[in-house]
Amino acid sequence: MAALPDLRHARRLVVKVGSALLVEQGKPRTEWLATLAAEIAELRKTSEVIVVSSGAIALGAAKLKLPKGGRGSLADAQAAASVGQVELARLWSDALGHHDITAAQMLVTIGDLEDRRRYLNASATLARLIEAGAIPVVNENDSVATEEIRFGDNDRLAARVAQAAGADAVMLLSDVDGLYDRDPRQPGAELIERVEGVTPEVIAMASEESSSGLGSGGMLAKLQAARIAERAGIALAIVNGTYPSPVSRALDTPVGTLFVPQADASARKAWLGGRLAPSGVVTVDAGCVAALEKGASLLAAGMTEIEGEFARGDLVAIHGPKGERLGQGLVEYTSAECRSILGLKQDQQAQKLGYAPRAAVVHRDHMVHT
Repeated sequence: MAALPDLRHARRLVVKVGSALLVEQGKPRTEWLATLAAEIAELRKTSEVIVVSSGAIALGAAKLKLPKGGRGSLADAQAAASVGQVELARLWSDALGHHDITAAQMLVTIGDLEDRRRYLNASATLARLIEAGAIPVVNENDSVATEEIRFGDNDRLAARVAQAAGADAVMLLSDVDGLYDRDPRQPGAELIERVEGVTPEVIAMASEESSSGLGSGGMLAKLQAARIAERAGIALAIVNGTYPSPVSRALDTPVGTLFVPQADASARKAWLGGRLAPSGVVTVDAGCVAALEKGASLLAAGMTEIEGEFARGDLVAIHGPKGERLGQGLVEYTSAECRSILGLKQDQQAQKLGYAPRAAVVHRDHMVHT
């Protein structure tokens, strides 16, 4: 997909809708949703569609009359989500039902997409719902999610759902036209129409103030979602959803930012790259950094520091000597074992471990670079 209009030809498309678009002062924007539902019905003539929808906390907080939009505390957010999710499901069921489309509610936690087996289960459920003719409406299960273990925004969730569903493209409906080269309120700010890879320079363009304040995802979260998508060979677009019929406006004009896929990694590598909750950090020296850049595995001799507590098979982040994020992967040792062999060459490790060492701390086949 080389341009925004190409999204109309996606075999499978994920459309993400944020809280600020769906809810205004605690009330659902039913007329706006009706225009979007009509567009989704039109898209379904050529594409399979999945919706990722925020709004449960905002809707529930209004019904329960909770302060700060239900985000004053974790308990308030969980209670608001419990009430609001019922209303959110009804809104989508009614809106899509006008077009004889069945809406299917699907609530997930970060663990459902971080654990490989549960990820595959979620993938199978999405596939079966689409096969049966329903549109899955996915949201994070905020009624049980905690501050420490959650996606925190539905932008990254949308990218992960796209991976699990084998989608071709993701459309993030936002409150701005797309990614600008600086804060869009500044004079001379220019919209970036096409991005070939989410580089540090692209990340630097993100404004922390680009979020409406009602939801939880700003521009940085959208760039993180784009990075997840591009690794899996999925196109991702940021478009302005504040207008009626936002999809047509974005694709016909066209106005928005398209992030072009950079690689079509193996399913396992894409899953690894999209995981968001490492159990610990392994810091390595400059020599190890150079080896990793050439495609080598991470060896104990290159480790300089271990942070966190983790078990064998857990996901760990890999950092360079200056704290820079290099990648992440599945570790072959526990955190205690890693500390015991820190900086040791292979012929020195057996005495510390009490058994013959494994080939690597993080094997290259179980590692992705960021």
